[in-house]
Amino acid sequence: MGIAAWDSARPGAGVAPQSRSKKPSPKPGQEAMKLSERNLADDKDGDLEKKKSGWTCSLVVASLVGAFGSSFLYGYNLSVVNAPTPYIKAFYNETWERRYGQPIHPDTLTLLFSVTVSIFAIGGLAGTLMVKLIGKFLGRKHTLLANNVFAISAALLMACALPAGAFEMLIVGRFIMGIDGGVALSVLPMYLSEISPKEIRGSLGQVTAIFICIGVFTGQLLGLPELLGKESTWPCLFAVIAIPAVVQLVSLPFLPESPRYLLFEKHDQVGAEKALQRLLGKEDVSRELEEALAEGRTQRGIRLVSVWELLRSPSVRWQVLTVVVTMACYQLCGLNAIWFYTNSIFGKAGIPPGNIPYITLSTGGIETLAAIFSGLVIERLGRRPLLIGGFGLMTLFFGILTATLTLQDRASWIPYLSIFCILAIIASFCSGPGGIPFILTGEFFEQAQRPAAFTVAGTVNWFSNFAVGLLFPFIQKGLGTYCFLAFAAICSAGALYLYFVLPETKNRTHAEITQAFARRNKAHPLEEKVDAAVTDDKPSERPDAAGPSSTLDKCVKNGII
Repeated sequence: MGIAAWDSARPGAGVAPQSRSKKPSPKPGQEAMKLSERNLADDKDGDLEKKKSGWTCSLVVASLVGAFGSSFLYGYNLSVVNAPTPYIKAFYNETWERRYGQPIHPDTLTLLFSVTVSIFAIGGLAGTLMVKLIGKFLGRKHTLLANNVFAISAALLMACALPAGAFEMLIVGRFIMGIDGGVALSVLPMYLSEISPKEIRGSLGQVTAIFICIGVFTGQLLGLPELLGKESTWPCLFAVIAIPAVVQLVSLPFLPESPRYLLFEKHDQVGAEKALQRLLGKEDVSRELEEALAEGRTQRGIRLVSVWELLRSPSVRWQVLTVVVTMACYQLCGLNAIWFYTNSIFGKAGIPPGNIPYITLSTGGIETLAAIFSGLVIERLGRRPLLIGGFGLMTLFFGILTATLTLQDRASWIPYLSIFCILAIIASFCSGPGGIPFILTGEFFEQAQRPAAFTVAGTVNWFSNFAVGLLFPFIQKGLGTYCFLAFAAICSAGALYLYFVLPETKNRTHAEITQAFARRNKAHPLEEKVDAAVTDDKPSERPDAAGPSSTLDKCVKNGII
């Protein structure tokens, strides 16, 4: 039963405006105001019920299973190559010497290892560009399921590289794993955003960031010499990737698809209603359907927006710009540079080299705790304070770290202050900037625009990731310890932009968020446009008699929808 059919079946939907009441017709805006007042009253009446039923078993399991097979693997692959680096280089050298009869040149070895690390970002970009095409046919859940094929294939290639004596398998495996990460970081936040009630949308959205941090920590933990970080077992570090993929592959089919995808893109209201019932844990989901259909009535018959159309649309210009800024700052804020300096700073603080891998675990632990903290407080504090505060604190601690690294030979206690700054920067990042950009991308855009928006966000994310990996060694070589001032400048610029532009999106519908951006976009609020379209449906009050669809067509052409 499609959306249009469902609307026509509602009581009074087919009654002419003149026969409904003898009272004067409401003025433009009054009908929407009355509906908002009724919804507000319903919100107050159902507030206690929502607080009790916001988190359901299906919702929690869907988010955990989705994140374990997606963002967890992304985080794991960020850190998994660190521990076996010397063994991977030795494998490259042995393979080269066996093939060509001479040891590999040091510059060639450095290039090969750099390609092995950075090709993950190239694969991520390729995966991001595939999302819109795959997601259109498979939906959110089945795209995540299909994505496991990439993860399992990559795990087999990388785990078998050493026995096969082919380092190319490791490089290709990293590329395929990048594709998996690119798809996962676009589809998972979209899926979580669409299955969650708006009251817990931020907390549920932080699951993406939490599992990235858990993945990083797991990669560090399994890379310890006592576990898999040994010469004989380092291929097993890459074989582990298959485990989360298999868990997701066998679990996710039993969990609901995104109700909004079923409703708006598949026009399956019955399936959407069943998915909502399972996710919300209650039989009566008419109110949630009405909220979704209120958005759907403005999008009826609208096809998915392309990336080019999204970039050109004046009605979402500032939303797109804000997503680009937050995603660029997410990668360019300098956290990757922190990982580069961690071991050397710990060594200069007097920590024995053999203990450094264990101390490094503290960074992964801080990451995870800060991300969990953010997930617990985001619905109380909001997105805006956590983002601005996170970038602001990173600016402060980057400045202090620059000073401590420059003066670390002046006193024995200064290196310990450097360690504190590193942990503080990591905590500041994960408390807000580490996860909220993915949440905002899902909140800013309507259903037809969301796949294109995640493509834009993912492209900026992976391009910035690749740029940091490519340019940071040159920046560090040219500026030394002062390179962190460049990252401080990026963080401060991001905080200032968000302070002046970003509205609070906590507990807001898409229509309310659109209204918050309407003045900057020089577009009228969505409710006024929809209300005008409703009143224009009356033949006696409309100058032209082209029919209701012409008004909607004009709205579409003018960029209202």
